Amino acid sequence: MTNAPPKAPPLYPKSHLLAASGIAALLSLALLVFPSSEVEAKKTTLNLELELETPAEQLKQEQDNAPAIQATEEVVPPPFAQIDNSAEQPQDTAKVEPALAPAPVVAVEPLKKEPSHREVTVGRGDTLSTLFKKVGLPAGTAQQVLASSKQAKQFTRLKHGQVLEIELDANGQLTSLHSKVSDLETIRLNRSAKGFAFNREISKPVVRSAYVHGVIKSSLASSAQRAGLSHTQTMDMASIFRYDIDFAKEIRQGDEFDVVYEQKVVNGKVVGTGSILSARFTNRGKRYTAVRYTNKQGNTSYYTADGSSMRKAFIRTPVDFARISSRFSMGRKHPILNKIRAHKGVDYAAPRGTPIKAAGDGKVLLAGRRGGYGNTVIIQHGNSYKTLYGHMQGFAKGIKTGGNVKQGQVIGYIGTTGLSTGPHLHYEFQVNGVHVDPLGQKVAMADPISKAERQRFQQQSQPLMARMDQEKATMLASSKR
Repeated sequence: MTNAPPKAPPLYPKSHLLAASGIAALLSLALLVFPSSEVEAKKTTLNLELELETPAEQLKQEQDNAPAIQATEEVVPPPFAQIDNSAEQPQDTAKVEPALAPAPVVAVEPLKKEPSHREVTVGRGDTLSTLFKKVGLPAGTAQQVLASSKQAKQFTRLKHGQVLEIELDANGQLTSLHSKVSDLETIRLNRSAKGFAFNREISKPVVRSAYVHGVIKSSLASSAQRAGLSHTQTMDMASIFRYDIDFAKEIRQGDEFDVVYEQKVVNGKVVGTGSILSARFTNRGKRYTAVRYTNKQGNTSYYTADGSSMRKAFIRTPVDFARISSRFSMGRKHPILNKIRAHKGVDYAAPRGTPIKAAGDGKVLLAGRRGGYGNTVIIQHGNSYKTLYGHMQGFAKGIKTGGNVKQGQVIGYIGTTGLSTGPHLHYEFQVNGVHVDPLGQKVAMADPISKAERQRFQQQSQPLMARMDQEKATMLASSKR
């Protein structure tokens, strides 16, 4: 009978084997449920197994299982490798596919209202309140604007066709308001923490010279307008030549004029005119010239091309563009009294309210009522001369007995006070107490350009005279083509 070799005692107690089997089962289940677990988790599980063994057995088991563990780590990589940038476990990120990032969550913000710009045009009957209402501003906003300052009340003086530009914030509240009053002026109102602030902006125009030429066909006013002169420029031209030309009775058809004047321009647009720089008027074949000159003391006047003053001791006509309705006569029949009575002056008929000018510098002896003359002004000029202006509608501001006046200053307005059949000025001229015909008087000349300034004057006057000659020649040549 052969004796069977004795059975080798088991390496592990039975209880240990059961525990290890359970742990292995749990590990397998974990790998199936959580496929992205790291190898570190398996190492931890194996370490738990080995802790159940004796130190000698543990060492032997680690040596026997070491290749298997290594093989397991190399053959079964986790399905998604995690990128770890720590210094302890560096990895080659170029060879590792990045993990799929979850879709970002976008927060939806509520829509915000944006500031808005509105433009409204002033219509007939519109006020600031009605215009604000059109853009949805509260009724009290207009009162806030107008109460903010005295200057802001200019927004109440709106003109038909004027445009208002309005800025509103996101809440629909007024932040700024501005409008062009003219081509040169803009008014603006801006809201700040302290309330509304008013500002006026004035544009500075570019000044250049312009030229016009005209021929008298019917009247000076219509011919000048047709040539391109404004009413103000026409009056200025008549004022320049008033010492030499009586525009009430001496203008003839065919008379000509040339004018070089200042023109104001903003952004290429003509927005106004300035002074007449030079002018030439040909009246009944006689030529008169004028050049504007400011001397070194700052005094400005008009002179002839050779430097003689255009200004004389008296102007010839105290009313511009008036018609002579009655001349100086010692045997005229009075239209109201119906009897022969000397007419010791000249009557100038013109519309009611037409300005009347002082013929020369002097002192006002009377500004009040005087019999049949009605409202009258009498001026003393030096020791020898005296002028009288009758039938006035009223007196100009500041004209009173005892006051002083300058030549050309408005002293009153044409009317029909006193013994008068219609609106006109009765004008008298006395020399040493004797009435003389104002139209027949030779008046003294004013001082010419001084010798010290003659060269400077010629440097300004000669180019202006040449400009008028050249422009006229060019215009005539063009009309013949």
